[in-house]
Amino acid sequence: MCNPITITTAPCCWGVDDVRNPHLPSWEKVLDEARGTGFGGLELGPYGYLPLDLNLVSDALNKRDLTIVAGTIFDDLVSLSNRENLLRQTDEICALITQLPKPQTHAGQRFAAPYLTVMDWGHDERDYAAGHSECAMRLDRTARRGMVENIRAIATLARDRYGVRATIHPHAGGFIEFADELELIVNDIPADLAGLCLDTGHMVYSGMDPVATLRRYWDRVDYIHFKDIDADVYAEVMQEHIRFFDACARGVMCPIGRGSIDYPAVRTLLTELGYAGYITIEQERDPRNTGSILDDLAASRAFLSRTGF
Repeated sequence: MCNPITITTAPCCWGVDDVRNPHLPSWEKVLDEARGTGFGGLELGPYGYLPLDLNLVSDALNKRDLTIVAGTIFDDLVSLSNRENLLRQTDEICALITQLPKPQTHAGQRFAAPYLTVMDWGHDERDYAAGHSECAMRLDRTARRGMVENIRAIATLARDRYGVRATIHPHAGGFIEFADELELIVNDIPADLAGLCLDTGHMVYSGMDPVATLRRYWDRVDYIHFKDIDADVYAEVMQEHIRFFDACARGVMCPIGRGSIDYPAVRTLLTELGYAGYITIEQERDPRNTGSILDDLAASRAFLSRTGF
């Protein structure tokens, strides 16, 4: 028997990744359309997109019968000089998400939502090497130690002050992307401090097999993201060295079921291992490419429903 799973979404499906982008839709529009396409929940999105006003956001969510399943740290995790900024974001995000309408906890769910997804970002030298493990520079021992200390500080604050589970998210174009980097971070961060949010699309983009990777790190997987990858566009962008979000603007991410990822195999694995809780659909895009958002989300949901989700 399958454990209960709720499918949610995230503002990146509307092109919301960089809050400085002048083309972003309003956060109210994203909430309206998330509800209109049948989602019961979504992620908070990048820091600064949804306002940090508890009453305003609570009222908006309640009116739409939505909940926030995760907040996001999407920033430079490497620099020790960024520690104060990272902890300020952690404090403000966790203070908000823990007071908003609470997501349901499903039977068999390892940790209660909302989560705090933690992703490294902001390094040109790695952004241009996204997907290219063979030529992407790795952190030296000192820099790695700094990144681990920053993540530990974020996760400790989230856990001890707010009871929020931090989940480390390998992300194309950051310093936690490839298989060797995932293995190191799992070894460096203890399980009682943080888990993993594994993302099928980022795993494939970075040369990992989603089913094998989910199985290998199953005891650390607390939360999952689903994407799909257009194999033809992926082959094209891998002939170049372009930024990850430039590849997304070219359409490398597609509706789930129209790409290269074997979702029936993913469903079989999650049933076998007993995953319960939340899975968030994502499809990064240029925010000016708005015409197909609702059709794409509907297609992804319909395919996942046919696949047993």
